[in-house]
Amino acid sequence: MKMESSMGMVPWLDQPVMLHSSRDAGECTMTPEQCALKTSYWVFWYEADHRYALPTVAFFLVAIILFTVSHIVSKAAPQGLRKKSIWSRLVAAFRFLSYKSWRFGGWNTHSLGVCLLGAAGAVFFFAMTLGPRPYYWPNTKEISFGNSPPIATRAGFLAHACMPFLIVLGAKANPITALTGISHEKLNVWHNWVAWAMFVLALIHTFPFIVFHAWKGDLVASWSEGGVWVTGVVALIAQAWLTFMSIPWIRNRYYEFFKATHYFMALVFVIFFFFHCDFRMSSWDYFIATAVIYSLCWLYSQCKTYIEHGFRHKASLVPETDDTLRITIDTKMHWAPGQHIFLRFLTCGVHAFTAHPFTICSLPQNNKKNQLVFYVKRRGGLTGRLMSLAQKNPGVQVPVLLDGPYGGIPEHKLADSDKSLIIGGGAGAGFTLSMLEDFVRLSSFHEGKAEMKVVVATRDPGMRAWFIQALEDMALRNSHEGVIPGISVHIHETHAKLQVMETKMETETVLPHLKLKEDEKTTNGAVRETSTTEMFGVKFFSGRPDLPALIRDFAGQDGVSVGVVVCGPSSMTHDVGEAVSSAQYRILAKQNNFAREVWLHTENFSY
Repeated sequence: MKMESSMGMVPWLDQPVMLHSSRDAGECTMTPEQCALKTSYWVFWYEADHRYALPTVAFFLVAIILFTVSHIVSKAAPQGLRKKSIWSRLVAAFRFLSYKSWRFGGWNTHSLGVCLLGAAGAVFFFAMTLGPRPYYWPNTKEISFGNSPPIATRAGFLAHACMPFLIVLGAKANPITALTGISHEKLNVWHNWVAWAMFVLALIHTFPFIVFHAWKGDLVASWSEGGVWVTGVVALIAQAWLTFMSIPWIRNRYYEFFKATHYFMALVFVIFFFFHCDFRMSSWDYFIATAVIYSLCWLYSQCKTYIEHGFRHKASLVPETDDTLRITIDTKMHWAPGQHIFLRFLTCGVHAFTAHPFTICSLPQNNKKNQLVFYVKRRGGLTGRLMSLAQKNPGVQVPVLLDGPYGGIPEHKLADSDKSLIIGGGAGAGFTLSMLEDFVRLSSFHEGKAEMKVVVATRDPGMRAWFIQALEDMALRNSHEGVIPGISVHIHETHAKLQVMETKMETETVLPHLKLKEDEKTTNGAVRETSTTEMFGVKFFSGRPDLPALIRDFAGQDGVSVGVVVCGPSSMTHDVGEAVSSAQYRILAKQNNFAREVWLHTENFSY
C-alpha cells in the first residue's frame, strides 16, 4: 500500500484499517545515487518513526530515570552520610540549581535547573529537526523522491512522541510523580513546556507541506480532497488553543473559562490527531500508550473521589472577613502537612463540573473525627460564589466531592530539621497552620531542641482575629496549657494606620475576646493562666518582613539543618528562593557558623 496517496474526506482513514502500515518501500526506479539518498539513514520515510520518535521517548525516559535515581538516593542515604561535609556540599550544589531564579518586573523565571533542562530539550529538538539534510526533496517535474518533505516528516514524528508525556504530565496522579517524588503541580511547568515544543514541531511539520504543494501547483486541490489536510488543520487549531490559553497570565485571568474548555479542546485535538496519523507505521502505538497510562491515572483519581471518599461529604461555609472564607469538611480521610485537595462543589452551577485545588490548613486528629479546614481568599468565579452563599447564610452546608490529597512537603522533612521557618503571605497565612500544629504535636519529642518560627504577612485587617482563634482552637485540640517551647509567630500587617504593639497589649486591647479569663477552665478543669498569644509566642509588627535577613540569621548556626517553607505571592517566593539559594553558596564554601543544610519548599499564589 502506498502511504502518500490521497485519502477521502470520510472516514479519514485508509482502507483496510490496520494497527501498523506497511514498511515496504517498493522497488526504487531512480539512479543508484538517488535511491541511496532516498533511503539514507536520516531521511528514509519508512523508518522515520524509529529515527525520530524512539530517540524522543528515550530522551524523556533518561530524564525521568535520572530524577528517579536522585529521589531514591536522597531518601535512602543514611543519617551518618547526610551529616558529612561532602554530602552537604553535593546536595547544596543541586539545591542551588533548583532554587536560583530571576525576577523581571512582576514575573519570576523558573529555576536555573529547570531552565538548563529545558535548554537541553530545546537543543535536542532543534538538532534532530534542523541537523539532518536535506529539508526538502530535490524533486523535479520528472523525478519525485516523495510527497512528504523530510523536515516535515521528522518534525511530525518528534512531535508525536511527545504526546504520551504531555498528557501524563498534566494528570494529578501520575507515574512520574510516583517515581520522582515531584508533585503534580510542580510538573505542570513541563506539561506546559512540552506542549510548546510539540506545537512548534507541529508548525514545522505543517508549513513545508504548504510550500511543497504550492510549488507543485495542487495546494487547493489537495485541500479539497480533505483527509489529512482537514484532520491536521483541526488538530492544529485545537492545539494552538490549548497552548496559548495555557499561558500563565491568560490562564489565571480567565481560569474558569480555561477549565471549562481545556478538556474539551484536548479531546478534539486527540481525536483529529488520531485520524490525521492514519496508522502510519507505529504512530497508533503512541495513542495506545497514552490511552492506557492516562486511563490508569484518571481511574485512580476517580476511585479516590467516588469510592474512597464517596458522596457523603458536606462543606460548611463561614465568612471570617469580607475577603476570607473558612471552609470546613468533616471526614475520615488522612493527610499530611502542606497537602492540597481538589474540591468539586455540587451546588455552584457550572462550577459543579470542575474541581478546584485548595490547600489544607488543618491536620487529622488521632482517634478523633477529622476535619478539613481551608482559609480561602475571595476572588471571582467559584470563590466569589461560595462567599456569596456564606454571607447570605453563615454556616451553610453544600455537598462536595473530594479528590486527593496531593502534594505536600516530603515526608519527615520538617520533623528531621533542627530549625524550621514557615512563611505565609496573604491567603498563605492559613497554609502555615498545619505545619504549626504538627510541631505542637511533636513538641514533647523535641525536648526544646527544635525551633519553629512562623512569619505571616497580610494586608487584611481582619486576618489577626481568625488566625489567633485558629491558634486557640489548636491549643485546645492538643491540650496545651503553657508556653510551647521553640515556637514563635510573627504577624506582619501591611495595611494602613498600624502601630507596633507588644503582644500582651495587643491581646488585651485589640483582641479582648481572645484573652482567657482568670476563671476560664481548660478541658480537664484546670485554670489556664497563659493566653493564646503568649503560648505561641505571637508578636505583631507593621510593614513587610525582611525575609532575606531573617533567613540569614535563622541559618547562622553551625551544623544545623534548616527547613524553609513559603506560601505566598510570586514576589515573596522569589525573595525567599534567592535567600535560600545564597545559603547554598555559603554551604559550598564551608563557611563557619552556618547551617549544614538549608532546604526550601514553595507554594505560589497571589495576595
